[in-house]
Amino acid sequence: MIKKFIVIALIFNFATAKDITPNEVYSEVMLITDEVHYLLKHFGIKHDHEGIIKRTKIETKVKPRNTWQITYEIMVKINLLREEYNLPFIEPINMKPILNLNSNLVYEQTQRVITEINIFKHRLKIEEMNFKQKIYKNKTPLDVFNTLTHISVSLDELNKGIVTPSFVFGENMRLYDDISIILQTLGIEDKTIPKAKVVGQTPAMVFDIGMDILEKIKHLQISSGIDFVDFNEFKKGDESPSEVFTITQMVISEIQTIKAYLGIDIITAAATKYNTKTPAEVGQLMSWNLRKLNLITTLNKGR
Repeated sequence: MIKKFIVIALIFNFATAKDITPNEVYSEVMLITDEVHYLLKHFGIKHDHEGIIKRTKIETKVKPRNTWQITYEIMVKINLLREEYNLPFIEPINMKPILNLNSNLVYEQTQRVITEINIFKHRLKIEEMNFKQKIYKNKTPLDVFNTLTHISVSLDELNKGIVTPSFVFGENMRLYDDISIILQTLGIEDKTIPKAKVVGQTPAMVFDIGMDILEKIKHLQISSGIDFVDFNEFKKGDESPSEVFTITQMVISEIQTIKAYLGIDIITAAATKYNTKTPAEVGQLMSWNLRKLNLITTLNKGR
């Protein structure tokens, strides 16, 4: 009988475990901010704090899946920093597609980010500062998203703008694989081929293709009753390769809902590293991804 009560108590405690609030997540994110600012100071790199806020802040309502994807982007950029100092590249953690990703998973990612930064400092024998965690009130998921985006762009400063078209190309190949799997699942024959590269294509032009892909995904989400996000505020004009990288991450986060809706539990492939890709080649691949997506008129199998 005692054992029975213990089992019931354990089940009850597990079932009633409290959700982590946006305030708690924001507190962790601010610790990461402090650490990144400290690294910028340590390496003598000028930090455009207000400029980054002005450039990246958005007001649209994002989903936890989008915030989680920004943490993935941050992990990629920490790896770029590791490589700069001759530390091995460690593949960022990924997960199976989830239709409605829980915000608790964002908190888990903040812990991984903090751990990776601490490992980096330890390997380079950078003095620890022991930043104190602060308590915040009335923070929202959007506050968390905007601050994580600020961290991501701050890492660009640390990496000296190393997010090149080659990195963006690698992320879009991950998307290519996801779309191919979706087409196979739906039984759609794909005869599309890449079109000719557009000479003189800029990162801003490529960014617009990413926005078109998100619009197509949104239409599929709406027709299938999946919660969608309005990404129009992400368009700032004169986008950099880093911003194309981010919009690609948003596409990857949204395509997971399509995979989950279709019961596809295949984790998005890890990125292959490329070295010599140009904006024109990235645009060519993204346009191909868009044409592949446009083959889909419904997510209902057999129709």
